Amino acid sequence: MLRPLYLLLFKIFGWKINGQLPTNFPKYIIAVAPHTSNWDFPVGVAARSVLKITNAQFLGKSQLFKPPIGWFFRWLGGHPVDRSASHDMVEQVVRIFEKHDKFILAMAPEGTRKKVTKLRTGFYFIAKGAKVPIVPVGFDFGRKEIVVGPTLIPGEDIERDMETILTFYRTIQGKNPELGL
Repeated sequence: MLRPLYLLLFKIFGWKINGQLPTNFPKYIIAVAPHTSNWDFPVGVAARSVLKITNAQFLGKSQLFKPPIGWFFRWLGGHPVDRSASHDMVEQVVRIFEKHDKFILAMAPEGTRKKVTKLRTGFYFIAKGAKVPIVPVGFDFGRKEIVVGPTLIPGEDIERDMETILTFYRTIQGKNPELGL
């Protein structure tokens, strides 16, 4: 519905898409990094529309889903998560995947906008448990590009898989490069 507006904004601000999301998987995780700014969210919402992924969902901290604006984040496809309590988040999200024939989940593997030196592994174990691939995507603010990386099917060697993903993200410049990987 808002796609023409997002296409116009991409053109005005000089953003482009580099790569394509897979069309041969009904379910997958889009792992978006580096997550260094609040600007990542509006760029992501616009990119979702430009890429024509109407069913992409996301996880957000539960505080975002409270009145008066909680309805807005749900409307955008958000699922609230309580990060303060000890829940088996991986298993909860795997169950969400199991309930759908088609499901795309976008999430930030760092889990924060602060400086990190490595990725958290929750997204990886969600993908492994749900038996879905991971598509690394970078918001490169330096080149004003949404970069879609190669699809990765999690294997038995997590270190190798994570290094493959990190190698991709090291080529991406976040909004605040000093906070990147």
